[in-house]
Amino acid sequence: MKVLLVYAHPEPNSFNGALRDITVQALLAAGHEVRVSDLYAMQFDPVSDRRNFKTVKNPAFLKPQAEEVYATEQDGFAPELEAEIQKILWCDLMIWQFPLWWFGLPAILKGWVDRVFAMGRVYGYGHVYETGLLRGKRALLSLTTGGPQDNYIAGGLNGDMNGILRPIHRGMLQFTGMEVLRPEIHHSAARVDEDQRRRWLDEWAARLAGIHNETAIDPGQY
Repeated sequence: MKVLLVYAHPEPNSFNGALRDITVQALLAAGHEVRVSDLYAMQFDPVSDRRNFKTVKNPAFLKPQAEEVYATEQDGFAPELEAEIQKILWCDLMIWQFPLWWFGLPAILKGWVDRVFAMGRVYGYGHVYETGLLRGKRALLSLTTGGPQDNYIAGGLNGDMNGILRPIHRGMLQFTGMEVLRPEIHHSAARVDEDQRRRWLDEWAARLAGIHNETAIDPGQY
């Protein structure tokens, strides 16, 4: 299986960094191919503008979707974006590793989506959801939170985690045709001891050893 790991955390020695490392190790040990987009290490620019393209359809008015379709037709994406698009097209499974910030993705990861999930390449032409251009691929969110688990349930302080992740699961991943696997969530990662973190890493590695056998979930039902 071909796996793309998109990693978004500014501190390599963080628990997210440890999750990144164990993800690569466990997948390679299971015989899978792995590519990593370490967005902070790459200094990936999250700002979407005309730098996305080598081509120009309308120099007077920037309409990103129209320029994306034109770039698709003319092989006109900037090299750094084309490289990321090729990774998505290459993989069978895409894993995003990130801390939940302000109930969503870190800006660098959201910007990666804004720039790399281009119309014509990963969605569009009427192909969304079940007919999406990325159908046949799977995606998995691996994330950490600042608060405890009971803050992220129905009636909890922050509300149901399903609702928080739905814009990502449904609006980004399923929208482009991908099937969604059960998210891997580690709550209060900065507040637990090293023994707990070690157990979490071991459990994640064990899950990854069998990840090729997992089936998709309904994002409303996990």
